[in-house]
Amino acid sequence: MKSNRAGAGANIIALHDLPIGKTAVVNSIQAEGITRRRMLDLGLVPGTKVEALRVSPAGDPKAFRIRGAVIALREEEGTKILIRYREDLEHGTNPPVLRNRSK
Repeated sequence: MKSNRAGAGANIIALHDLPIGKTAVVNSIQAEGITRRRMLDLGLVPGTKVEALRVSPAGDPKAFRIRGAVIALREEEGTKILIRYREDLEHGTNPPVLRNRSK
């Protein structure tokens, strides 16, 4: 789903849907109770950068880098974490990198 508050080109999606090798920023936690507490204790708070690293051969769980630690989350947990993700970066339409050629 698109969100105007997330900025141009940014989508709000579930963490579980983040493509492998891509990064995003936590927008909100939709879990409640002990599950919410665990996520917050792991550092999953709004504004935290997360990166999808790998998925198990069976497809669940999925491993993410969160604040320097690698944490595996099952789909049930990953769908309760909403992130801001810029798809245009996935498709290679990000601005070119300028390099200093002077030596």
